Amino acid sequence: MRYLPLALLPVVYAQQHTFETKQQEPWTAKYGTQTDLGYTGPLSYSHLPYTRCLDDLSTTFDIAVLGMPFDTATSYRPGARFGPYAIRSGSRRQFAADGYALEWMTNPYTRAKVIDCGDVPVSPYDNALAIDQMETAYTTLLARPVNGSASARTAKLARDGVEHPRILTLGGDHTIVLPILRSLHQVYGPISVIHFDAHIDTWPSLGGITEQSKVTHGTFFTLAFEEGLMSNTSIHAGIRNKLQGPELIEHDEEVGFELIMADDIDDLGTDEIVKHIRQRIGNSPVYLSFDIDTIDPGQAPATGTPEPAGWTGRETKRILRGLAGLNFVGADIVEVAPAYDNAGDITGILAAGLADDFLALFVTDGPPKRQVKRRRTLADEV
Repeated sequence: MRYLPLALLPVVYAQQHTFETKQQEPWTAKYGTQTDLGYTGPLSYSHLPYTRCLDDLSTTFDIAVLGMPFDTATSYRPGARFGPYAIRSGSRRQFAADGYALEWMTNPYTRAKVIDCGDVPVSPYDNALAIDQMETAYTTLLARPVNGSASARTAKLARDGVEHPRILTLGGDHTIVLPILRSLHQVYGPISVIHFDAHIDTWPSLGGITEQSKVTHGTFFTLAFEEGLMSNTSIHAGIRNKLQGPELIEHDEEVGFELIMADDIDDLGTDEIVKHIRQRIGNSPVYLSFDIDTIDPGQAPATGTPEPAGWTGRETKRILRGLAGLNFVGADIVEVAPAYDNAGDITGILAAGLADDFLALFVTDGPPKRQVKRRRTLADEV
């Protein structure tokens, strides 16, 4: 017979006593576990476990939700530093246990270990420092071992042949994509980008005089191209901004992008847009970057540079489902600036719903097949 060491007896007794006491307490005896409601509890994305992952090396994950509250490279209205908070707040009615989406026919939270890794503590005073902080944080988490709950997806794409976690980033203004692409390039080499936005974000510069002043939320793709971070098989979707002239579209093509205008949805429909994006990207590793101003400001007013006549949330979500099965290595949703919301946090709620779609893109092998059965109506009886 084996006996516990004497030193452990007090610990075991305390644990047993605590368990028995808890069982006897009125709340536990009558109602069971204390659980969070949609409008209660600590704020994390979809009530996920919250860990400061940059400090905690012991917690493994397949997918990390990471905030980058940076907004000091905007050209119009700032405020996207509050985007991570707004998106998490908009996700309060989402729970991992209730995450089965009818349109996806799956629950992404049961197919991978997803945790909220908190926010990168970026400098609000020094942009060069903030860019380095974001790259360092992303590189750190990208190098962590995966939990292994999800099927292998990134090892075949990585230069080192090792499975790497995916990161869903909550911005922040769109400049955050430059340090992200720098980190991803270290693992995957040049990658393709699917860029949902009202603006092309490939301006040569926005009047930058110093080197750092050239790094903005409208120039980062040009800088990424100059650094060799992207392939020449990237694509924009939802574009409708005004330009100085057609020469900027020629420059955009040199950077490696094809263009889907917002109005194209009227002529092509969502299925043709999906087909065009998939053909453009092919089998390359791909990063999904989503500016909330893709959506019409009637549905998503809380953003820094709103443009009229955008896509609806429903149209956009249908396009996203059609992209399942591509080789996604990461994604972001950016430019949510909640100070400009005009009714009930609608932008943050929509952004959280789109972020959930990104998680589904990470874990599914192809677009869901539509299985909605038509119900009989009174008209059928006539």
